[in-house]
Amino acid sequence: MSRFFLAYPLAKPALFALDAETAHELTLSSLQKAYDCTLTRKLMFPAAPSLPTQLMGLPLRNPIGLAAGLDKNGDHIDALGALGFGFMEIGTVTPRPQQGNVRPRLFRLPRAQALINRMGFNNQGLAAFVENVRRSTWQAQGGILGLNIGKNADTPIERAVEDYLIGLEGVYPHADYITVNISSPNTANLRSLQQGDELSQLLAALTERRRALADQHGRLVPLALKIAPDLDTEQIAHIAQALNTHKIEGLIATNTTLAREAVRNLPHSGEVGGLSGAPVHEASLEVIRQFRRHLGSETAIIGVGGIVSGRQAQEKMAAGADAVQLYTGLIYQGPSLVSECARAVAKHVLRTP
Repeated sequence: MSRFFLAYPLAKPALFALDAETAHELTLSSLQKAYDCTLTRKLMFPAAPSLPTQLMGLPLRNPIGLAAGLDKNGDHIDALGALGFGFMEIGTVTPRPQQGNVRPRLFRLPRAQALINRMGFNNQGLAAFVENVRRSTWQAQGGILGLNIGKNADTPIERAVEDYLIGLEGVYPHADYITVNISSPNTANLRSLQQGDELSQLLAALTERRRALADQHGRLVPLALKIAPDLDTEQIAHIAQALNTHKIEGLIATNTTLAREAVRNLPHSGEVGGLSGAPVHEASLEVIRQFRRHLGSETAIIGVGGIVSGRQAQEKMAAGADAVQLYTGLIYQGPSLVSECARAVAKHVLRTP
């Protein structure tokens, strides 16, 4: 096992003694320093697990991905890619820079292997984001990079489509796929875009602009929609119909939840924001199962939410996911979770007729 992977359990108590967001920044900074040094890069980073597959027509070295939110600005693409991911998603990026919500805004719930965040799409804006992507080399080395777009908090929800079109146009030349994030609970009214005519209007505008961009750039970049776990069966059916109507290639299920039943009475459980980690796993599985029934085999589903061991990754695939993404599980288990999930998914693939 990589020395970097072995070092994480030793460093974890010290990191958990810090404010969660400070620890997050320190971990990424340390990872970047290790990657930037040629010697430590060779000693500490393993080869990516090999389990070749296809996702939205894209060739993956393995179906274990990094979820959006961990590297919001694309500052650490190459260093994070060296942890063994087959694909990664960075962002969410908004057209203009924004500070997000006031700190503290990220909270650990260790007994539940969970986090609550109310970050609020804090990021440096589209121009800085694109420049970071351009400087990275991970795609040239065979990595698949998804770019996740959102709207600015001060853009009225009635004008949200404008922000998504700006984001689509800005990231299009640099993305292997583009994720439309309409499911964060930390931007006011954002989740209303998952409903009724609002969703259809958004997807119609995006696919129309994509056609023009595909002609301009000579390639069609797949689109994925990231949705919440807090959906009822009627909402799921409506979203699935919209995905089929507008020929959206992918679905990411799911974002964080507003539910608190699984963490009630734990420290920080009353904090405002989205809950991620182990408590989201079962809800995410049910959403994946329902969407797979509606979508058939044509639309790719990326399962995310509550993967803290290889077993959960395996269960996501069994529920109907084509690939999985990690975030909160990395905080609790460390980077060895990537290879653990790859091994578990490989066993699932071997058992599947």
